[in-house]
Amino acid sequence: MAGGGELGGGQKQRRGKQGKRKIKKRLGFRLDMTPLVDITFLLLTFFMLTTSMITPQTMEMSVPPELDVPIEVKQSELLTIRVRGDEEIFYNMGLDAPEKITLKALKKVIVDQNVALKNRCIVVLKGSSGAAYGRVVLVLDELNAAEPEIIEGLRRVGINERKRKFTVAPYEAKDAEELTGL
Repeated sequence: MAGGGELGGGQKQRRGKQGKRKIKKRLGFRLDMTPLVDITFLLLTFFMLTTSMITPQTMEMSVPPELDVPIEVKQSELLTIRVRGDEEIFYNMGLDAPEKITLKALKKVIVDQNVALKNRCIVVLKGSSGAAYGRVVLVLDELNAAEPEIIEGLRRVGINERKRKFTVAPYEAKDAEELTGL
């Protein structure tokens, strides 16, 4: 019988007069571990089969090779997004003065600029060394979330092919100077 144990020491009880010394009864106990192992494996397989396997969420970014030849970019087609150390987000188009923006409003600006420039907009993301990594990732997520709306807006103006132009650039001292006092 599984799960049981044997009680009793297996000694014969004496009847009649016992001596001064009382004999202690020894209890023998044997535990059958087979059912415990069975239940452990059942629980293990149950949880393995019912949990979903989560794939790591990664963001693929293609980094172009370093070029010795500088690439000319029109300032009027350059949308710069900066994340400051206090997690404030700023944007500016070309040589305009940087403006503070919320994360929710950033998506609309990106869509509007890409549609207005008919897919010639180049987005530059600059994060300061003091900016939280999570905040920069949230900005990247907003850029990715804006893509379907950009494609739809470009289709409305007659452009069916989307060429995404995006780069991550270092946050320089010049950027910090432009954002002081904002």
